[in-house]
Amino acid sequence: MKKILSNCPISCFADEISVSLDRQIQVLNELGIKFVEFRSADGTGVADFTDEQAKEAKKRLDAAGIRVSAVGSPIGKIGIEDDFEAHMKKLQRIERIADIFETPYIRMFSFYLPENADPKDYRDAVMKRMDRMVQEAKASRLVLLHENEKGIYGDNAARCLDLMKEFYGDHFKATFDFANFIQCGQNTADAYEMLKPYIEYVHVKDARMADGEVVVPGTGDGQLVAIFDKLDKSGYKGYLSLEPHLANFAGLGSLEKDAAVRAENDTEKAFCIAYRALEGLLGK
Repeated sequence: MKKILSNCPISCFADEISVSLDRQIQVLNELGIKFVEFRSADGTGVADFTDEQAKEAKKRLDAAGIRVSAVGSPIGKIGIEDDFEAHMKKLQRIERIADIFETPYIRMFSFYLPENADPKDYRDAVMKRMDRMVQEAKASRLVLLHENEKGIYGDNAARCLDLMKEFYGDHFKATFDFANFIQCGQNTADAYEMLKPYIEYVHVKDARMADGEVVVPGTGDGQLVAIFDKLDKSGYKGYLSLEPHLANFAGLGSLEKDAAVRAENDTEKAFCIAYRALEGLLGK
């Protein structure tokens, strides 16, 4: 099998390995992974880190030769009718964490909509909030990476494209997540063709269209190899961030609405299986 995306650094959500940052680092070193999309460690979510906690985590990562590719923040992962001013303060807090971690990238979302709501009815409210966040990122010289997440405004490709047409630029770009598109009934090949000019970052996570279950990368309906090949031919050199979601890791319930209980409880085993599968897909 030919090698593809050989110049793309592999990152990951290491909190799917273990709650313990020390154990996360040990496993990353064993696998040879040099980047992490920092979401949580030692029982604390990144948005709740103090400066001191962030500096200590950065020191431990630096000592192991591991860099932070992005802050895996929960920004925009609230209801569209929830308190936005408090959320803006959280964004400012996360910007400070991003500075400490020495990364320009902050992963974010475009707000949960009420169940069974027509997204058109909430477009204006979403756009007003997104505009304020993008202006905040611009002032801080950081980059918001919008992830397509089921249940938010930008969950399918059409509404992701809507957001990109409004805000794409130096401070707002797209993260492409295969499994999340599948869980919305969105064909990933169609999504890629719509969003390819805007993709700055890729989440490696696969799922089955029939039931939405997250599966080992390359065994679902994400069309990972075909899209990896297109990314490779396009000259993409961004991060491939592994987010397996195969085991019942701490915090899973807070990341997914109505999160299904996984059959696997060995988080390290599940993570390693996903990583080896990704290596295989890339021809490594």
